[in-house]
Amino acid sequence: MKPIFKVILLAIAYFATFILGSLTGLIHPACYAYVGALLPFLTAFIYKGMVKAVPGFGAVSIMNGLVLILFLIAGEADTVCVIGLIFLAALSEFLKIKFQSNPVKSLRWGFVPMAFSFFTYTAHWWTDTQGSLAAAVEEMRPGYDQLMIPVIDNVPVLIFVYLITIPIAILAIRLATNKK
Repeated sequence: MKPIFKVILLAIAYFATFILGSLTGLIHPACYAYVGALLPFLTAFIYKGMVKAVPGFGAVSIMNGLVLILFLIAGEADTVCVIGLIFLAALSEFLKIKFQSNPVKSLRWGFVPMAFSFFTYTAHWWTDTQGSLAAAVEEMRPGYDQLMIPVIDNVPVLIFVYLITIPIAILAIRLATNKK
């Protein structure tokens, strides 16, 4: 497969993980709010393939860049999402370059910040709670907004989910980079 097609397919697969994560909200608002902690189990393999296809600088920038562009086109990217995706891509790229003398370490440490990318999309629940609840009334089934309130108010669980994302990301990228 030509490298450009591989890059495009991997970027689309990465975007698909955002769609998949968003669809979990159809089950319950808590799924949407917290699924970002589990998505690294999927995105680690996509990231590994992208880094192989785009060694050095650019792999994460392409992945988060495509998500950002598509979210902007769809009107789904608020300020927190835009800044978050750019910041996490920059931090990830920086760590990849910082550890470039050790390719495995570079790959692994570069993935950890990227693993938080889905949370930039769901952050609007906490940065624009009233707008998010109003959107839920318009877009979701009746009563969904009332199911969201306890999830939004439970900040200790949100902090726990953010913290648990770090070891999950490390485990996921270790699984993706484990050579047999």
